[in-house]
Amino acid sequence: MTHGFETLAIHAGQDPEARTGAVVPPIFQTSTYAQDAVGAPRLGYEYSRSGNPTRDALQECLAAIEGGRRAFAFASGLAAEDTLLRAVLQPGDHVIIPDDAYGGTFRLFAKVAERWGVSWSAVDITDVDVVRAAMSPHTRMIWVETPTNPLLSIADIATLAGVAHEREALLVVDNTFASPYLQQPLALGADVVVHSTTKYLGGHSDVVGGALVVTDPELADQIGFHQNAMGAINGPFDAWLTMRGIRTLGVRMDRHCDNAEKIAEYLTRQSTVSQVIYPGLDSHPGRDVAAKQMRRFGGMISFRAAGGPEAAERICNSTKLFILAESLGGVESLIEHPGRMTHASTAGSPLEVPADLVRLSVGIETVDDLIADLDQALR
Repeated sequence: MTHGFETLAIHAGQDPEARTGAVVPPIFQTSTYAQDAVGAPRLGYEYSRSGNPTRDALQECLAAIEGGRRAFAFASGLAAEDTLLRAVLQPGDHVIIPDDAYGGTFRLFAKVAERWGVSWSAVDITDVDVVRAAMSPHTRMIWVETPTNPLLSIADIATLAGVAHEREALLVVDNTFASPYLQQPLALGADVVVHSTTKYLGGHSDVVGGALVVTDPELADQIGFHQNAMGAINGPFDAWLTMRGIRTLGVRMDRHCDNAEKIAEYLTRQSTVSQVIYPGLDSHPGRDVAAKQMRRFGGMISFRAAGGPEAAERICNSTKLFILAESLGGVESLIEHPGRMTHASTAGSPLEVPADLVRLSVGIETVDDLIADLDQALR
């Protein structure tokens, strides 16, 4: 029987506990497990780096809601990314990344993977011809975010999957901004889905984590081996908190989108804003592609301050309900200055973001209150 997204989010991997009937899966806060005999671990559990029932429950749920075969939960989104790179790449390989990628992803490629002998090219992932032209005989992976962080560019997942597979490369999609509720890249041909589960999946700004989801069994085995060998696992309490968040993902995302749509329209009417970047606006160049592959357009908005960088920083410092903080995807609304905060690592690189850019993570508060807060900050 095929279940809907919200049903999977609540039930996949989360059957009532067998011994007591507890409806919420328990937290197996243990490092090791008693074995039935030498070399005979009970239910396969021997050490919690290698396996933990709470983490397994989260991984089963993640695989179900992304439409994948196996999922892996990590200590952070960047831990997931690093494990993936080491699992599938080797010195001499080449990767294509977005020219407006998340600062932490850029740092991982430019400061870590490059020293290991992996080269990379930052290109406009919205232009398929540009991506194709950037590929070389050594290109092993096309890495996309869609929407990107923080400029909310949209990549055509199905088309880029075809481009990657023509050259026997992998298409990796960071689905953090969309969430599995709004977009399912594996169904569109992607090979790997990446998440910072800290964001919309956790949803409450109280847990840090990451995830990889795949369909290919051989690739899953490679990732599983490297996760165990490198040890960047999600702890049981973090896994439990993330599962708790996933249970309400669908209803939260609908409210995030409702609020973001209204705020984006509001911002387009403000003289102190020179540009509003939101995939749901007719002015967004990727709107048609986003409409084709996303259920809705998400809860993230970026805009450029008409008064320049100083005005952008003043706006960020002036909100009362929008909290000045990094990260995103929580129930509370956040505001940040990417150039000075989340994307500071891109300064001086081809990925440097505009200094007048402001990024909003629109929460689920009463939207009129959020608009009133922005209104006083934009004056």
